[in-house]
Amino acid sequence: MWRTATGSIQASRSDGGNDNGRGVARGKGPLHAGNRTTLRVVRITGKRRETPLVTVLRYFDSSPASPGQFVMVWVPGVDEIPMSLCHIGPLKGIAVHVKGEATEALAGLEPGDRVGIRGPLGRGFEPLPGRALVIAGGTGIAALSPLIELLPKKRRHTVVIGARTASELLFVKRVLSAGAEVVLTTEDGSVGMRGMATDAAEELLQRGGYARIYTCGPELMMRRVAELGAQMGIPVQLSLERYMKCGIGLCDACAISGLHVCTDGPVVSGWTALTLSEFGKSRRDASGRREKL
Repeated sequence: MWRTATGSIQASRSDGGNDNGRGVARGKGPLHAGNRTTLRVVRITGKRRETPLVTVLRYFDSSPASPGQFVMVWVPGVDEIPMSLCHIGPLKGIAVHVKGEATEALAGLEPGDRVGIRGPLGRGFEPLPGRALVIAGGTGIAALSPLIELLPKKRRHTVVIGARTASELLFVKRVLSAGAEVVLTTEDGSVGMRGMATDAAEELLQRGGYARIYTCGPELMMRRVAELGAQMGIPVQLSLERYMKCGIGLCDACAISGLHVCTDGPVVSGWTALTLSEFGKSRRDASGRREKL
């Protein structure tokens, strides 16, 4: 159930790249975004706690969006941060996992409060024909859920959702409602298969029958998925995550081996990711210092 700006309660609503070989997945970048790069003020219209750690905020915004794109969210008096869109229709949504001051402030907002939005920005996933294996680690399922809802329905797709423990599994009912086969994994074995999402993915890929792979989650997990895709000749689309400041390719904060995640990504092909020397090995902190993953 959702808390809304009017204080009433309403039922949850569900809204709703080409992996071009070795290139970057195609999408609509900010150069094509027009006034979407301009800051707009929106009002929070709904709020729901999805897990003990994740809160989803909803707001109306008619700007078109692709699954996997992100918005820059300005929290007045705190910071501006990138957030993946977990709903891409006119009633958009962001899934807030509290990790610092800005996400804590976001999670504390209530219906009726206002924030600044720029976007949708970046290049998203491209839903393509063929049976898909979708692999999500942690909150990665937030960016993948709109994609799952847009995948062609001729073949039943498989979605692996992995988390540390049962209470952290996100959007399971939503993915089931989209008609996908769902495989759950937890590191502590509290539900589903005990282990990592990649453990289940390897078993599924050995059975065959998948034409493409989509993934979002911890980078070490995605590197393993990209390697599996390369070994089996299956195209992979994955969503990179780097520290972002401007979101439009100017500040260089999100650069990874010469690629700007905010404009060249965040979604790139697995082939592209495997050519990046930093992929799955290191990233840069807020001050630009390199740190190991």
